[in-house]
Amino acid sequence: MTDLSALAQYAVVAFASLFILVDPLATAPLFLVMTAGDPPDKRRQMARRAAWTACLTLTGFALLGDVLLRLFSLTLSAFRIAGGIILFGIALNMIRLRRVREIQTPEEVQEGITQDDIALIPLAFPMLSGPGAIATVMALTQQAPTLGHRVVILAAIVVTCGLAYVILGHAAQVTAFLGHTGLRFLSRLLGLLLAVIAVQFILQGVEETVIRLSHQFR
Repeated sequence: MTDLSALAQYAVVAFASLFILVDPLATAPLFLVMTAGDPPDKRRQMARRAAWTACLTLTGFALLGDVLLRLFSLTLSAFRIAGGIILFGIALNMIRLRRVREIQTPEEVQEGITQDDIALIPLAFPMLSGPGAIATVMALTQQAPTLGHRVVILAAIVVTCGLAYVILGHAAQVTAFLGHTGLRFLSRLLGLLLAVIAVQFILQGVEETVIRLSHQFR
């Protein structure tokens, strides 16, 4: 029962972290701007391709996270601290309602408007599977003690990207339903939750570093 409870808690953290960072709700208004004039079928097609690309990107980093850490001689605690700092910065921007501007520059938005197909760049990357989401996937992978935990990460990626497709495919309806005030409130609420998760990452990394150093100097 304890193992199942820990796995369920891990699943909640994994999904919440990924969904907040992929953040299709905040991406939806920009998606509408960049696809202005496109018919609904084309919008859904681009949303589907972007979601698939983001899913494959994040899955790749989830599967290759261990290899990358060994290749660059990185410790898990250092990666958790660095990832937590990145997430905390993103969380502050979300709370201040600056997240979209920080991740997506005005030049990139304008380029997206003029592009005929934005599914890969900038929609899939960096809007959906950006540096924050990639860092989170790798950090979660390093915290996965069992095969079940790794399956949970992959499932969280698939579910998150599936929801991103649904939300972006119906971006006009979602944006109209939530309204400007609803989007602002949701951004701040999710930013607060992400800040808590980021602090937890940092505390775990600091704790592991202190324990490792204490063993080295004994």
